[in-house]
Amino acid sequence: MLVELLVENFAVADRVRIRLHAGLNVLSGETGSGKSLIVDSLGLLFGGRASAEVVRSGAARARIAGIFEAPKNKELLALLEAAGLEMEDGELLVEREILASGKSRAFVGSRPVAAGFLKSLQPFLGDIHGQHDQQRLFSATEQRAMLDEYAGNETASEKVAALWTALRSAEGELKQLDEREQEMLRQRDLWSFQKMEIDAADLKPGEDVSLDQELRVLANVVKLKEQAGSAFEALQEGPDCAISVLGLAIKRLVELRRIDESLDAVLECLRSAEVSMDEAARELGRYVDKLEADPGRLQFVETRIAEVDKLRRKYGHTVEEILAFYDQVSADLQMVEGADERRDFLRKQVEKLREEYGAAAADLSARRRKAADKLDRRVEGELKDLNMERSRFVISVSEAEWSSTGADEVAFLISTNLGEDPRPLDKVASGGELSRLALALKVALATKDGRTMVFDEVDAGIGGSAAEQVGKKLKALAESNQLLCVTHLAQIAAFGDHHYSVEKREAKGRTHSVVEEIEGEARVKEIARMIGGQRLTEEAVRYAGQLLELGATT
Repeated sequence: MLVELLVENFAVADRVRIRLHAGLNVLSGETGSGKSLIVDSLGLLFGGRASAEVVRSGAARARIAGIFEAPKNKELLALLEAAGLEMEDGELLVEREILASGKSRAFVGSRPVAAGFLKSLQPFLGDIHGQHDQQRLFSATEQRAMLDEYAGNETASEKVAALWTALRSAEGELKQLDEREQEMLRQRDLWSFQKMEIDAADLKPGEDVSLDQELRVLANVVKLKEQAGSAFEALQEGPDCAISVLGLAIKRLVELRRIDESLDAVLECLRSAEVSMDEAARELGRYVDKLEADPGRLQFVETRIAEVDKLRRKYGHTVEEILAFYDQVSADLQMVEGADERRDFLRKQVEKLREEYGAAAADLSARRRKAADKLDRRVEGELKDLNMERSRFVISVSEAEWSSTGADEVAFLISTNLGEDPRPLDKVASGGELSRLALALKVALATKDGRTMVFDEVDAGIGGSAAEQVGKKLKALAESNQLLCVTHLAQIAAFGDHHYSVEKREAKGRTHSVVEEIEGEARVKEIARMIGGQRLTEEAVRYAGQLLELGATT
């Protein structure tokens, strides 16, 4: 149940704060007074799409906050726990901010959440029924969803959908296997030759790089030995070699240090250099000793490089790419060799899944037909209470092609005149009849969970005694759910347990909407205005009082 709603800088509202109650809460006002801003702001709290256009001119942001008395529902508690949220004293604070840039932010319990999370919360908090929702009655998908909701088919529907997905996947793989069979058989000989050719080469990762390096060394062994030998002599052999000169410098500094100890750092650097130079000379000497011409090894390396180059021209630019090609060819061959076995498995799997799907779909169909028999009688009863006593409402459940939603086609049919056969809603129902049918369905489907149900101009296209019956039906529905009803009809407003007036006012050169809870004489005048317009007559006031007496005693 919605306990309190705060709207700031939203459309023409600078700041609106209203306390709401259990039962039927009615909102009335002149056309354009801002009644829709209450509905639209709740739509945002339920995860609706935000737009910068709703931000009041000159404001940096719009803000909507609602305090909900949330039901103690296990699924809701699990949803909140998974998001690291919790209710406080049984209440849940839901907020939405829309910046002038168009960006929006959502909060639950003062903690930021994704806007999509609000959509997950919405089924536990409430829903909105407007004229747009009435048009959804024409949708076969929505009709099936309403029947499943009434029947409690969530688990059965999920089972059918899962089996359908598995069946389609197995059938798709089997079809692909059959379509590729001839192509794979043609390719098998080629793949076998390619695999054997690469196998015979016995390639090692990175081998092409190491072979190229070794070839450069073997092809230039004379030059390398000559230049490396000269470098070795410059470092270590002869009286003028680098190590001898460096040793002499160290000897001189050792003598000087006896006089000036500040030369310690220089001496240490030279000794470190001497060690490094000595290590380099020894390593260079070992390198020179290993450099020997080896015509046999050179020929082997050149032959091996030619062999690798041949494979690179066919299968990849590097040894790694050749080996990756080898893995793919091996996998393709394995698939060909195991195709018959896989095909047999898939055929058995498809047969099993079709059997399981058929059974699950049949169970779902039976549940739908059983629920349809109850729901259409229930809706007919509600329609009689709404001055449509001659109407027949039928829910048709007929066979259809298999799909993720089962093997049924669900259709809502109605006859509004005696002797006529029931036909699809869009072929028969007028605007007023559709409004009453939508209400009848909502009443039939309503649960006693104390949710907030918002009816935005449910009175479209109706009047007179039908409007009075709609008011009674809304009041009856409000016994188990909180209702917030936007209406233009006095006959409906009079049944409200609480009445809110919405009007536009001007202050400091700006227009803003004001929402006030009214009672007593103020409510009588508002009902009278709804009857006769701005000019209040004694007859309108008297009739308004009579309507309120009727609403209070119903």
